[in-house]
Amino acid sequence: MNIIKYRYLYFAISLFVIIPGIIALILWKLPLGIDFTGGSLLEVQFSSGKAPAIADVAALYNEMSTAQMDVSNPVVQPVGTDALSIRSKEMSDALKSQIVAALKDRYGDGKDVVIMNFTQVSAVIGQEIAVRAAGAVALAAIAILLYITYAFRGVQHSFRYGTAAIIAMLHDVLVVIGAEAILGHFLGWQADSLFLTALLTVIGFSVHDTIVVFDRIRENSNIYRRVGYETIVNHSIVQTLDRSINTQLTVMLTLLALALFGGASIRHFVVILLVGVFSGTYSSIFNASPILVVWENKEWRNWFRRKQIPDPS
Repeated sequence: MNIIKYRYLYFAISLFVIIPGIIALILWKLPLGIDFTGGSLLEVQFSSGKAPAIADVAALYNEMSTAQMDVSNPVVQPVGTDALSIRSKEMSDALKSQIVAALKDRYGDGKDVVIMNFTQVSAVIGQEIAVRAAGAVALAAIAILLYITYAFRGVQHSFRYGTAAIIAMLHDVLVVIGAEAILGHFLGWQADSLFLTALLTVIGFSVHDTIVVFDRIRENSNIYRRVGYETIVNHSIVQTLDRSINTQLTVMLTLLALALFGGASIRHFVVILLVGVFSGTYSSIFNASPILVVWENKEWRNWFRRKQIPDPS
């Protein structure tokens, strides 16, 4: 099985997957939740046993919204069958009381509407969290680069291994962020602290799988000293292919079950993890190691050269 032979096809597939996400980010931007932008989270449970329709609750918020306290167009998500999670712009305690009273009158069926949680996040704190989130991803990338370079210090050009792992990791980050932009536009999902948790988890999965392949390349480089580098890399990928697919497939099947039957409250988190784990499996096999071969052969020197047509004479 010659996987390395078709490396540019795999690069093209990655580009084909990443570009729609980048276009979505440009057109619709990343839908940030109140954890990053500031706002209010109200979670209420209806004693009547059934939560009202999402559109009705959104309409109620729009009615209550004023120029001084704009809470229009909230993000409403079901929590089970009898509770709702409502995210909106920052509101006062007085407006919260008015909204809960209106919910009781319209949808309480004469019974209480219980406030399960009410959280306020100011815009200043939200911006600080956003900056720290970006810093966490950047710090993780630098730490991974330094660690892999040190771990592979006995191999020639050890810096390449760390760089290739970071490029594959950035591939997964772009896929996850692009998927969030697309899903956020069509499903109303917002990037919150759980999204950041999923993103950092994806980074860990991606790099872990990449290191497994790289470690086998290191072992084979010491065993097959007279074999070409491209052959060694391809042989190492094939040797670890079953292990990588089986391990990640187990995780993906578990995540798929959670996405289907785990409830709406964790579906966003699980779907993002599922997308990221699938992307990480692909990038560790079809992107990270082929990048090493491209770097070893310095193939970029021939990318823009015209092919020489042989002289028929």
